[in-house]
This record gives sequence, structure tokens and C-alpha cells, in this order.
Amino acid sequence: MSRTYKAIGINLKSMPLGEADRLLTILTREHGLVKAIAISARKHNSKMGGRSGMFVVNDLLIAKGKSLDKITQAETVVSYPGLGKDLKRLTASQYLAELCLYQALSDQPQEELFCLLNEQLQRLERSPSSLILLTLISGIYQLLTVAGVAPEVHRCCVTQHPLIPNESVGFSIPAGGTVTLESLEQLQQPHSSQATRITKPLQSSFRRNAQLHSLIGSKELMILQAIAQTDPLQADASSSQPTANIVQLADSMTACISVERILRQYAQYHFDLTIRSATLMDACFSSSPLPQLS
Repeated sequence: MSRTYKAIGINLKSMPLGEADRLLTILTREHGLVKAIAISARKHNSKMGGRSGMFVVNDLLIAKGKSLDKITQAETVVSYPGLGKDLKRLTASQYLAELCLYQALSDQPQEELFCLLNEQLQRLERSPSSLILLTLISGIYQLLTVAGVAPEVHRCCVTQHPLIPNESVGFSIPAGGTVTLESLEQLQQPHSSQATRITKPLQSSFRRNAQLHSLIGSKELMILQAIAQTDPLQADASSSQPTANIVQLADSMTACISVERILRQYAQYHFDLTIRSATLMDACFSSSPLPQLS
């Protein structure tokens, strides 16, 4: 059995190890999450120094070890130097990397997650400053989609009726996304016509889960529905410019911040982990903290 294996991976986490090494957590296309030692990466003029940086994609040859694997060869395929030059871009990238760490598996191919993260990092590096937050929340939604837990944003989770921006809409995390306030109110009335259209087991489930966590305005709903598209920041495959509608939505910083908070709490609920990068997010994108959702 071979004691070495090849992989293409992106560095998601790095920490000092010993006197001169680094321990890297790498998302690889072929083997999922891998922890490996970058020997002498912290030594001056070490070739592994730059190759062990955050968000660097390397073509790797890794030797299996008893407790930790070791990188024996690394050739950089692509890097994203622009991310480290802007605090907002770097923070957004760390946010997405953290979500990947929460959902990636070890010893299993993670091609879809690997490709999506690289696509989102490239987009963050190239996006105008005004679109960084919208790019981030689009990336969050796409990562939730890959994890199989993306919230419903086009229909009411209770009635399954399509939603329109001028409706009175809320967001219920346990129910799985958007709900109309009317449907929630009717569910609290067991003998209402709405309640009678739902089977008793479903009535019980909805009443237990349909807790309102946030009211959603028309702009928030429009943003949620826009980022649920495959490529909301691009008009078409032949254009590198985002649609005017998306740019207009991005101008509403308060609405974008509100959507990020909703998706953050939704992701934390499903992964049962705290997104630590979010603390710096608040400092980067909001001059004063917004009230926490109840």
C-alpha cells in the first residue's frame, strides 16, 4: 500500500507547530479535509512559506504519518493575494472558509465544495468594494445549498404559496425559511380554514417549529431570492458585469447586513457551531452593532 498520495487542495487553516513547521488544514478535491505538516514553512526563505499561506491552492504530494501526514511536495496552482490586502475581503473569505470547515468531510472527495469555494474566493477578490457584502451572502447561501440545508426563500414554508416582496413575511429558522405572518397566525388557531388544510401530524410539526425569528422587509426578501439563483451577481455567462438590479440591492447596506445576520443564525443552527469570523464581520460592515435576532 502506497504511503504517499496526491491531492489538489486549498489551505483553510494554519497554525504554528514546533519551532519552524506549520500545521495546515486543507480542503482537497480528492480526499476532503486533510491535516498535514508543512515542514520548515516558518523558516526564512523557505519555499513552503508562501505555499502554506491562507487560501493558496497547491498541487500536493503528501506522505502518510502515524498521527499527522506530511507535505513532501507542493506546487502552487493559484493564489488570491488580493484577499489579504483588504480587511473586508479577508474577513469575508475567512467566513466562507469557516463554513467549509464545518461541512467538509475527511477521506471523501469534496469536488463540489472545493470548486464552489474557489469560485467564491475569486469573486470576492475581484468584486468592487460596494459588492463585497452581497458577494459574501451569496456565497453563504450557495454553501448552504451544497450542504443540503439552504433555506426556502421563494415560498412560504407553511402554505407553499409563492412569496412576493410586498407581503408581510418573516423568517423561521426551524421551519426552514420564509413564512407569511398570516400563515403563522392561522396555525395558532386550530379551527381556522388554513389549519384544516394541513394534516394533523403536519399541524403539530408546524406549530412546534414555526417560530418567528425575524421580520423580513421587501428589500431583504428580494436579496434572499436573488442570491438563491445560481449566479445572481452576473447578468449572463458572457458578461462579467452584475445586473443593475443586483447593484441596486447592494446599495441597501442595512438590508444586506440583515440578510447576513439571518443566514448566520440559520447556518449556526444547522451546523450547531458558532461562526467566529462573524465578530469581525460586524466590525467591518456595521459602524454600530445591530440588535441580535431573538
